[in-house]
Amino acid sequence: MIRFGVLGAGFIGSVHAGNIAANPRARLISVFDIDEKKAGLIAEKHGARVGTSAEQLLGESEIDAVVIASSTPTHVSYLKAAAEAGKAILCEKPISLDYEEAREAHGIVEHSAVPVMVGFNRRFDRNYSALKDTIETGTIGKVEIIQVTHRGPQLPSLEYLKVSGGQFRDSGVHFYDLVRWLTNEDPAEVFAFGSCLVDPSIAEFGDTDTSIISLRFDSGALCQINFSRRTAYGYEDRIEVFGSEGMVESQRQRRGEVAIYKGDRITVDGLHRGWFERTKATYGLEIDALIEALEKREMPSPSLTDGLKAQAVAEAATESYKTSRPVLVSY
Repeated sequence: MIRFGVLGAGFIGSVHAGNIAANPRARLISVFDIDEKKAGLIAEKHGARVGTSAEQLLGESEIDAVVIASSTPTHVSYLKAAAEAGKAILCEKPISLDYEEAREAHGIVEHSAVPVMVGFNRRFDRNYSALKDTIETGTIGKVEIIQVTHRGPQLPSLEYLKVSGGQFRDSGVHFYDLVRWLTNEDPAEVFAFGSCLVDPSIAEFGDTDTSIISLRFDSGALCQINFSRRTAYGYEDRIEVFGSEGMVESQRQRRGEVAIYKGDRITVDGLHRGWFERTKATYGLEIDALIEALEKREMPSPSLTDGLKAQAVAEAATESYKTSRPVLVSY
C-alpha cells in the first residue's frame, strides 16, 4: 500500500487524487492547496485530511509519495522539498518555465536519488503503446518519418495563454517526449513556424495558436508536428510512423464506434469534445505505473531527465520561431 499526499487541488490535482483513492494498492492521506476550501472538498470526497501547508504535508512520515499538481511556478520548490524529505514524486509537467531553473532542480533531485516520475501521461495511452511496440519489434523497419497532429477544440483563455510558456512549450512538450520515447532518440535540430490565425491578439505576448515544428534526428529520421488551438470538430490527436518496411498509425479517436447507414450516407460518431475526455484513462494508468515501480524498488518512467530533455527541445523550438532559423538542441 503506497500512501500519497497531493499538492494542488485544481483540476489535475483532483484527477490524481481520485485515481489514487480508486487504486487498491494506494491510499490518499492528505491534500494541500493554498485554497483550503478546494483541498477540503477533495479530502472529504476521498476520506483524506487537509494539509495545513506544503511543508507540513511533506514532513508527514505516514506519506510515502507526493503528487505535485500545483501551479507551475511552485514545481521547483516542491520538487526540492519533496526530495529532501525523501518522498517519491510524481511531478506534473513542466519542471519549470525557466529552463535553467529546471536544470538546477534536476541536478539537486537526481543527486537525492528519490524516485521521480514526470507527468507525461500520454505514454500510457494504449494506442501510443501499440505504436511503440510495433516500432520496437521491427515490424515497420527503420523509422524514417513521423507525422504528429495535435489540435484542440477551442482557444484557452488569454489569461491562461499569457502564463502558459507559449505553444512551443505548453502544447509541444508532451509530443517532444512522445517522439523521443517512440524512437529512443533525442531530436538533434529543430525548425519552428508559427502564426496567429485563431486570435491575432495572441501575437502581442509572443505566442502562436497555429504552428508546425520540424525535428531532425542524428539517425536521419525526420518528424513534423502540427498544432492548432482551435478545431470546428472536437479534439484531435494522431501519430503516423513511416518506416523502411511499412507504416503504423494511431488514428483519430472517436467517442464511439456506432455507424448509421441510411440512404446514400453513413453517419459515424464524432471526435471527443476535449483533451481530457480523450486522455482520461491515461492518468489512472500513470499512477498505477508509479506504484508498480515503487513496489519493485525501481526508478519510474518517464523520468525527471525525460522531462528536462523535452523542455530542451521546447526551448530550441521557441528560439527557432523567434529567429526564423533552425536551432541545434542543447541537452
